[in-house]
Amino acid sequence: MFEILSDRLSGIFGRLRSKGRLSEGDIDEVLGEVRIALLEADVNLNVVKEFQLAVKQRCLDAGIQKALNPAQQVVKSVNDELINVLGGDAMKFSYAEKPPTVILLAGLQGVGKTTSAAKLARWFKSQGRNPILVGADLQRPAAVQQLQTLAQSIDVPVFSNTGDPVETAKEGVLEAEHLGRDVVICDTAGRLSVDEEMMEEIQRISDSITPHYTLFVIDSMTGQDAVNVAEAFDEKLELDAMILTKLDGDARGGAALSAKSVVGKPIAFVSTGEKLEDFEQFHPDRLANRILGMGDVLTLIEKAEEAFDKDEAEKAALKLIGGQFTLDDFLDQMQQLKKMGPLQNLVEMMPDMPQGVDSSDIDDGHLIRLEAIIQSMTADERTVPVIIDGSRRSRIAKGSGTTAHEVGQLLKQFKEIKKLMKGQKKPNRKQRNKKKQGGKRKGGRTTPRISKDQDSISVPKEIEELVSQSDPKEFDLSKFGTLPEHDM
Repeated sequence: MFEILSDRLSGIFGRLRSKGRLSEGDIDEVLGEVRIALLEADVNLNVVKEFQLAVKQRCLDAGIQKALNPAQQVVKSVNDELINVLGGDAMKFSYAEKPPTVILLAGLQGVGKTTSAAKLARWFKSQGRNPILVGADLQRPAAVQQLQTLAQSIDVPVFSNTGDPVETAKEGVLEAEHLGRDVVICDTAGRLSVDEEMMEEIQRISDSITPHYTLFVIDSMTGQDAVNVAEAFDEKLELDAMILTKLDGDARGGAALSAKSVVGKPIAFVSTGEKLEDFEQFHPDRLANRILGMGDVLTLIEKAEEAFDKDEAEKAALKLIGGQFTLDDFLDQMQQLKKMGPLQNLVEMMPDMPQGVDSSDIDDGHLIRLEAIIQSMTADERTVPVIIDGSRRSRIAKGSGTTAHEVGQLLKQFKEIKKLMKGQKKPNRKQRNKKKQGGKRKGGRTTPRISKDQDSISVPKEIEELVSQSDPKEFDLSKFGTLPEHDM
């Protein structure tokens, strides 16, 4: 969502690095460009004005004009103030001394409220809690059925009744106490716009269940209108925090940056995709780092820890370093990687990405094609890819719906990965001694030295294995290129 803003800021700070010392006029000029970038990103005007003044004051207080590296100091001041605008610290949940802890969700229709309820239940479950979902949205057709379908995939119960949504919410809390559930998440009805009937209904629900937290679900693609709606809800319900949905969209992101400052309530969670696992607690400092192109390593690590089995990952790493890594192992790792969410989001979390790399160009379909290619291979082909010749390659391509070229590219990349990891192994003492004794530098490469009693030259292991399995009359060495010349 923040690609355009991030690119603009990167360009501004890139030009700043070419300067030595900065005057106050230089700082004003840079902050003027930052102001334009934020306004183009649909950030609230008052928020931009306050942001600009606060960053300038930080720069002056830090004595940036006299700093040896003023560009880094300006970036730090912008980063610090951006964290402040986004809310400072991540919101921490406390639980009721006498369970259950009741959470009420509010918002307009179509913002992803029902899906957010299921995502929130999954998150609480990952924290060791036992949530229950209450379907009090009795206005929208099939809303309860949607909630039940989502809840079934995460093994969380759903309570709902036909009739009055206020009574349904109240009975849902009693059902949670009866079942021993310690978190209640109540999904409520939305409207296309704020109206008196809607506000009265959700206010009565709130009065009947006395929620510990009232979370407003806001569509981050709606723009400043969403922030205005949040203010209207806050007047009636006294919101505790917000959930931002569709943060993976292509909108400019101004609502996300303005929400905390305008509404005065923290952002608790963000939804970064359609899947239930594409949901995370909001950390202002991490989002600020991503906007400024610094990556988000902590979130990346958390996602990896959640998606990858630690023991299996260690086994795969040892096999890779030891040269035992097969295409089956490669397939397993790709399937684990998919659990971490869209590749585009993962790339955005990586710091120091090369210039010209556009995360929007990252295609998750590439992983699907790679999976199809490997799954179209036989067990022997996955274990010993070197046996895949032209006819096998054509068969695999047809079976996977890809091309022979794509199959060849996968095999080439897999071979390069294995070769690279083999090169990371430290040689033992015998190998080090052998390296010291063998060969002299010639033409930028090491030429093997052949002793007087040696009557053969060692060949690559892959060639040796293939020769041993082939008919000498049919074997053609030319496919491996020209062998190095040796002084005999």
